[in-house]
Amino acid sequence: MRNTKPLGLAAMAAAAALTLTACGGGGEEQAGGGETGGSGESVRIGIKYDQPGLGFRDGDQYTGFDVDVAKYVATELGYSEDQIEWVESPSANRENMLANDQVDMIFATYSITEERDQTVDFAGPYFVAGQDLLVRTDDTSITGPDDLEGKNLCSVTGSTSAQKVKEDQPGANLVEQPGYADCLTALESGQVDAVTTDDIILAGLAATEANQGKFKVVGNTFSEERYGVGLPQGSDQCEAVNEAITKMIDEGAWEEAVTANTEGADYSYNAELNPPEPEPCGE
Repeated sequence: MRNTKPLGLAAMAAAAALTLTACGGGGEEQAGGGETGGSGESVRIGIKYDQPGLGFRDGDQYTGFDVDVAKYVATELGYSEDQIEWVESPSANRENMLANDQVDMIFATYSITEERDQTVDFAGPYFVAGQDLLVRTDDTSITGPDDLEGKNLCSVTGSTSAQKVKEDQPGANLVEQPGYADCLTALESGQVDAVTTDDIILAGLAATEANQGKFKVVGNTFSEERYGVGLPQGSDQCEAVNEAITKMIDEGAWEEAVTANTEGADYSYNAELNPPEPEPCGE
């Protein structure tokens, strides 16, 4: 369950600095390609490495909407960008990474669910997506989830998208892969007929230079996915993170980040649900 302690942003930043001091040493090389700040403190942030437009690693560069939100929040907590240690956080490993102190927080298209809220804490949400389908451009046989009977459908192991397919579309042949790049390879080769995950993730995949013209988002969402910031259970950071998200939205930086990271994908987020208001901590 979430921490209910009503601390302000300044206090939370101080708490973050104290609790994360042991995460890195002065001058130590980071996974993100930089070094810790002069204070010797760092913050370990989990992201996806294989989601263009959300969380993507190219050499020592990290880009995407999740990355932009994470940078903004980290700055509000008192960290500079070179104090961020980026850590790859695959869907199936996120709860364990938080429980085992491998990361301090996770921004990785991490849907808030009742089941997950029993083992980790969440701040946010900072975005509300909807599950959709990605198909080959020339495929007109799939226009929504009802057309998946007997089709080979790819999703990522451990994701809420895969779980929803198992529950709601038992006639589909679910093919689980470790990452979305693997699903795209299978879709292009014809091994699977569609890829399913959240609409903004699919838009990011379709918008990459390598994939433009090959795939299309069906545009028929069938779920509501609230992206939260994953925190270790019992964390005292929830209020501070929520305040940072609210400030990002109010300043217009949130809108700028969404637009910049989905450009060229002909994508519009659900304006009835976005931008979201972070939920009270402890609920």
